[in-house]
Amino acid sequence: MVPSWPQQPLSRRRALTAATGLAAGAVLPLAGASPTTALPLAGAAPGAAATYTNPVIWQDFADIDVIRVGDTFYASASTMHYSPGAPVLRSYDLVNWEIAGHSVPVLDFGAKYDLNGGRGYVRGIWASSLAYRPSNRTFYWLGQIDFAKTYVYTATAAEGPWSRLTTIGTAYYDAGLLVDTDDTLYVAYGNTTINVAQLSPDGRTQVRTQQVFTAPSSVGTLEGSRFYKINGQYYIFVTRPANGQYILKSSSGPFGPYTMRQVLLDLRGPVPGGGVPHQGGLVQTQNGAWYYLAFVDAYPGGRMPALAPVTWTVDGWPVVQLVNGAWGTTYPSPAVPAPPRPVTPMTGVDTFNSPTLSPRWEWNHNPDNTKWSSGDGLTLRTATVTNDLYWARNTLTHRIQGPTSTATVQLDHSAMRDGDRAGLALLRDSSAWIGLKRDGGVTRVVMVGGLTMDTNWNTTGTGTELASAPVTGGRIWLRASADIRPGTGRPGTFSYSTDGTNFTRLGPDFTLGNDWRFFMGYRFALFNHATQALGGAVRVTRFELSTP
Repeated sequence: MVPSWPQQPLSRRRALTAATGLAAGAVLPLAGASPTTALPLAGAAPGAAATYTNPVIWQDFADIDVIRVGDTFYASASTMHYSPGAPVLRSYDLVNWEIAGHSVPVLDFGAKYDLNGGRGYVRGIWASSLAYRPSNRTFYWLGQIDFAKTYVYTATAAEGPWSRLTTIGTAYYDAGLLVDTDDTLYVAYGNTTINVAQLSPDGRTQVRTQQVFTAPSSVGTLEGSRFYKINGQYYIFVTRPANGQYILKSSSGPFGPYTMRQVLLDLRGPVPGGGVPHQGGLVQTQNGAWYYLAFVDAYPGGRMPALAPVTWTVDGWPVVQLVNGAWGTTYPSPAVPAPPRPVTPMTGVDTFNSPTLSPRWEWNHNPDNTKWSSGDGLTLRTATVTNDLYWARNTLTHRIQGPTSTATVQLDHSAMRDGDRAGLALLRDSSAWIGLKRDGGVTRVVMVGGLTMDTNWNTTGTGTELASAPVTGGRIWLRASADIRPGTGRPGTFSYSTDGTNFTRLGPDFTLGNDWRFFMGYRFALFNHATQALGGAVRVTRFELSTP
């Protein structure tokens, strides 16, 4: 998409800015910038809520790229080792979002993504780009894998099916894809040294690439490129992780030269205890208003999307609109047409009554598709013989809803075999779970902690049983609750029920880890693996994600 910022008389812009309740001076100063003249913030659409609250999604969606196609907004995010990868989010108002599908159907980038002889933790789908090409009415996803190659996927609908268009030998690190007004495809990419590549008309090969900017030493690392053409100017939106955002501007074409200005630095964010909003994208609404959708580092839950209005200086530089010197917790709702329908909630009940999984689900690495099925509940047959959950295939994950939420699973365990382990985990590089152990013909419900990895993502602890209770029959309800507010006690708790109504707490609190280096946040995870031999199975007949 090739938007342009609205130009209105200065008196009109000042009046509209004042009408929003934010002072015209409530903008982040830019070093060396001329005085800013704020363009209007969006008001509320008829019948819509007057304001929205950040984060707009309290789930883990990082490295956001955001676009608008007609009256619909789309965003993409990083997923690392989870499969399918690169979720496509959809919204009609920039505030309420649903998961439409995934741009990368399977991580077919090597055996390690199958947990076959290697593991892909903290690899896979990193910051990547989502774009729409009007000339062929096609969505494009572009991203590099393992610093080796760049992959391009396309689809005519955001929900898919997506298919691989090409593989390019240059690794476009943290790429931003631009469809220019003349339909030429350009990619901005790099770390500290920023490059621009031109692709062939069919998008399959690289025509040329050129270095266009090197970050000054006073700024340091710049990455996370997003590439725009706005009002005839070329812009590369780059982040300084994890506390700054900058923009490069060229009046001479996509290959520069570029000048740089600071957009934000050490800005207080809208999540208490969380980080500085950064590494997102700019998008324009149908009526000409601009917004910045960024993410906030908010571990243990991950990186949460937050939205703020953007205005422009008279000489064409973006300014994030602030509230009391910070990224606002609330802002006026975007003025957009009434949505055609409500979006699908990211919480609620799933009974797995379809042969395909809802796009809310992602596997830990690629699954063995011969060992699971959906339709009459979710059947997980043991796919791996291991005592290490981090090596177990067919572990199915769901993002945790913040600030606190609870996952409840109804599980039929009558087909488990000796040595099998099945249950519900709080999964990250430090994990715990509640579930079932079957040994010697006896099944127990247990709480296990102490599953850990080191910073090279090698397993350092396979778990210690901390509590147990006998169970009879073939059905049980398992529950895990998580408080993912950063800076709090970050407790995870586990309980079980034999009737679906009365739950019994099992085991001590589990403290969720908040180290950023795993990048992805905690997830609820359904698993079933063998420690002796394959052949057992469990069936999940109901999953519910609820908030207080």
